[in-house]
Amino acid sequence: MRWKKKNGCVSKKAGEFRIIWLTAGAVRGSIPNMKQPLQGDVRNRMGQTCVLTGMVLKTAPAGEYDKRITLLTREQGKITAFVRGARRPKSALQAATDLFCFGKFEAYEGRDAFTVVKAEISNYFRELYEDLDKTYYGCYFLEMAEYFTQPYNADGRQQLKLLYQTLRALGVPSLEHRLVRRIYELKTLTLYGVQPNVFSCVKCGKREGISGFSLRDKGVLCEVCAGKHALYPLNAAALYTLQYIISAPVEKLYTFRVTDEVYEMISRILEDYLKLYVDREFKTLPFLPDT
Repeated sequence: MRWKKKNGCVSKKAGEFRIIWLTAGAVRGSIPNMKQPLQGDVRNRMGQTCVLTGMVLKTAPAGEYDKRITLLTREQGKITAFVRGARRPKSALQAATDLFCFGKFEAYEGRDAFTVVKAEISNYFRELYEDLDKTYYGCYFLEMAEYFTQPYNADGRQQLKLLYQTLRALGVPSLEHRLVRRIYELKTLTLYGVQPNVFSCVKCGKREGISGFSLRDKGVLCEVCAGKHALYPLNAAALYTLQYIISAPVEKLYTFRVTDEVYEMISRILEDYLKLYVDREFKTLPFLPDT
C-alpha cells in the first residue's frame, strides 16, 4: 500500500478517506532539559544530592506539614519523594508539589525514598486547571503514566517526553481531547512493549488484504486467515492511523485529525485491548467526557 501526502492529508486514493495533517497548532518541538545525555546511574549514596528532571504524578499529605509525591523522572523512571514543610503557607516548595509540575528537582536519597530540598519548575501547566475536561484528561494521563512506568533505575526519557507532549496537546484547539487520549494510550502501550501487531497479518505475515483486528490474536488478520473470527472492523484509514501512532516519534504524534468513523474504529479496539494489560480501572476514567 502506497501513501501520498497532498494538500494537508494522507490518502490512498482520492475520495476514499482522509487523515488531516495539521500545519498550524500541531504539538511539535523538544522538551526542556530532555536532550542532555544520561550520565549513568544518578542514585548517589545516602545523604548526597542529585538533580532529577521530572513531573509530579501524584501528591498527598504526609504528617502535619509535609507532602509525599510521585515523580516521573528522565534519569530514574518513577520515584517516591518527600517534601518537608511543603504544606506550610510560606513554603518555597508548596507550588512545586502540585500535579503536572515539570522541572528540575534537587533531592537526596534516603532508605526508602528521596527527599526534595529544592525545585526549579519550568512548566506548571496551569491552563489544565482552567477547564474541567482538561483537568480530567490530564489526571488520567498522569494515572496511566504512574501505572506503566517502572520504578527506580529505569530510563524514563521516552515516557516523560510522551507525557509532556500529551499535556501540551490538550491546549491545542484543533485537536480533539478524545483523540489525544487514544494516541496517548496506544503510544504508552508501545513504550511498554505490548503494542498490537497492526503491520501484517499475525498468522501468515501478509501485509495486503487486511480484514480486521482480532483481540484474541492481539493483531490484524488478512481476509484468508480471518475465516469466521469475530473481528473489529478496520478500514484503511484506521489501520494507517494505528500504524502511524506506533511508529512515529513522540514529537510528531499530535499532528493530525481523523474522521468520526476512523476514531470510532480505533477507539473500540483500544478500549478492549487496553484491558488486557491493566488489571484495575483508573480512578479518573469515569470522569472523562468520552467514557
